[in-house]
Amino acid sequence: MNVKMKKILVAVLFSICLGSFAKADLAKRINGIISSSLQQKVQFSIHIIKADSGSTVYGHNAGELMIPASNMKIITSASALKYLGSDYEYTTKVGLCDDTLVVIGSGDPLLGDEKTDAKYGREKGWLFKDIAQLLKRNNIKAIEDIIVDSSVFDDQRVHPNWSKSELNKWYACEVSGLNFNDNCIAISTKKTGNKVAVFLDPQTSFVKFDNKVKPISKGTSAVGTYRNKEPNKIVIYGKCRNRVGPFDVAIERPAAFFGFLLYENLTKAGIKTNGHLIEKTLDDHTNFQLLSQYSTSLKDCLARCNKNSLGLAAESLFKTIAANNNPDGKHGSWDRGRELVSEFLMGLGIDKSQFYIDDASGLSRKNELSSYAITKVLLDVYHSDNWNLYKDSLAVGGVDGTIAKYFKEQKYKGKISGKTGYINSVKSFSGVCSTEQGDYIFSILTNNTNGKTRGVINNIAKAIIDDE
Repeated sequence: MNVKMKKILVAVLFSICLGSFAKADLAKRINGIISSSLQQKVQFSIHIIKADSGSTVYGHNAGELMIPASNMKIITSASALKYLGSDYEYTTKVGLCDDTLVVIGSGDPLLGDEKTDAKYGREKGWLFKDIAQLLKRNNIKAIEDIIVDSSVFDDQRVHPNWSKSELNKWYACEVSGLNFNDNCIAISTKKTGNKVAVFLDPQTSFVKFDNKVKPISKGTSAVGTYRNKEPNKIVIYGKCRNRVGPFDVAIERPAAFFGFLLYENLTKAGIKTNGHLIEKTLDDHTNFQLLSQYSTSLKDCLARCNKNSLGLAAESLFKTIAANNNPDGKHGSWDRGRELVSEFLMGLGIDKSQFYIDDASGLSRKNELSSYAITKVLLDVYHSDNWNLYKDSLAVGGVDGTIAKYFKEQKYKGKISGKTGYINSVKSFSGVCSTEQGDYIFSILTNNTNGKTRGVINNIAKAIIDDE
């Protein structure tokens, strides 16, 4: 063997040894991080792989099934890219059938979404103003009925495995083929003299409320809500010293909510509505005259789903996958969505024993995933043409989304992108770390958690950077 070949061989062996030492050092560091948590009975499933090769650099119960919380959204959003394609757009149609105004929903989860409207410089309520102006430009001063068609999804708006006590929370809002304003209404209170005034945004008669908030002169304000047996009648309770809110409360019957707001806004614009608000499927499109359509990109939906953890975006994507794979392109359901997402995972070589899909957002405690399954999904997206689009949808450490307040140190800022998750006793974090040695895909799932677990999870992600 000549001298040159010997030098090459030594260099290769040295590189292999360094890699082995680095892996051993990372394993030692992570084991040290989780050791005290293991003594407190916190359960971990951790898998870290090299993004270029897919080779494992660390694993701890990587095949163990865990409740993933919002890390379920990684599975949903990756499935949406697979089934819908990166160029997919939701399109809500507004038109006329004779003298009836018709709105055909597409399942768009971001119609009237505050963050999306702010992103594009749209004022609150812009959509209703636009529809009113369209009618006026067509010299229409009065209409009969308003029909809202939400049949792109089925009628099961509430997932059966969501906690009933949380259904008025923004993160557990109903899922409809026609959504608006994240299917929520913002509530705020203000003490005026010996009374407490309640304010709704948007201001509408669709929602009734029972004001049981008591004024106080000292102490801490605390205001909450719960539902009445009567749909969209909300009991507002608590105590108010000065101001509270606004905070979001989920409404019932989102499609009717949209139609009612449309009616109220047309009335304000001087356009009379003489008939009724009707929820129905527009079966006959032969007489439908399109006035306008409003589109939302899949890219925007992925960002709200992953970066901001908007549950409505995830559930709508799930049902959209189902609807688009039904012969009539309608009636997207959780059942059909489960079938298709499961097929996607098995198509990646993930065994059925590594997952159980129940909902799309991770709110259901019936969901089960292993960290291995999540890294396998992320690896598939990483090696696709859609990786840059998908990575942009993730929260960026120290910069934005759900991890804006973490990883602010210069060493980590902007180098960790991922999706967090949290429900009671569950915390999770999966994504990608960018290092000088290349990208590392990771998934950290924890169950039976405590107040220190989020810090432990973050320290594991930091350890990947520290291992450079």
